[in-house]
Parts: sequence; structure tokens; C-alpha cells
Amino acid sequence: MIESYIVLAGRIRKELEDLKRLVSRANRAMDTARRNPQDMDLYIDSASLNLHDVYSGFERIFRQIAAAVDGNVPSSPEWHRELLEQMGLDLPKVRPPVLTSNAIQLLDEYLRFRHVVRNVYTQWSITCYLTVARHPNLSREFR
Repeated sequence: MIESYIVLAGRIRKELEDLKRLVSRANRAMDTARRNPQDMDLYIDSASLNLHDVYSGFERIFRQIAAAVDGNVPSSPEWHRELLEQMGLDLPKVRPPVLTSNAIQLLDEYLRFRHVVRNVYTQWSITCYLTVARHPNLSREFR
């Protein structure tokens, strides 16, 4: 059992390093967009796709924790939101909460943003939902 947790911890560390890189790329794209308004759409596209991948990376971590530690991965049509809520639960004798309520709210924004990127993906909608400008220090929320 200990070995499986060591493997899980290693996978989470790797995913967190990948997430730091994605957040950095999204921030760089937004900074470049502000400096180059003539090409803003190109850089917003880049930032959007990187933020899409940021949320997907967090979700991979949460699914691994749910499977390996909690022994229960949500599978309903609302599983994305249920997984976030599950990560906020204190499971006595299993694990403490993975996320604070503030982190859950913030990640729920990213979940909604990812949905927009996947399903709507117009310049206006991306600009309206782009949360990197509102949350430039995303990585600090999830330590």
C-alpha cells in the first residue's frame, strides 16, 4: 500500500510541475497579447488552450487521488463538479481535504472556462471568461 502512495505522490509532483509550466505559458501569452494588440487573438487563443490544460491537469490529479486514496471516482453526468466537491471533503482516517472552499470556487471557474473553450470558443466568450488576468498567482492556491 505504501508503494502505491509513493507512486501517486510522484505522479502528482510531475503533474504539478507541468501545471506550473502551463500557467507560466498562459501568463506569458496574456502579457504578449497586451503588448501586441494587433495579434491579441493569437495570444488569447494560446492562453486559453493553456488554461484549458491547467484545469485538465488538476482534474487528472484529483481523479488519481479519488481512485487511489478515496476508493471512489464519481461517474455521474456531473462528475467533474462532484470530483471538485469530493476533494474538499475531510475523510476521517482516509485523508484531510485536498482543497479549501476558496480553491474549489476558483477551480470551478476554470472548469466553466474549460467548458467554454471546448464548446463555444469565440473571441468574445474567451475574453470574458479568461481568468488568468484575475488569478495570476494560480499556483499559490494549490500547495
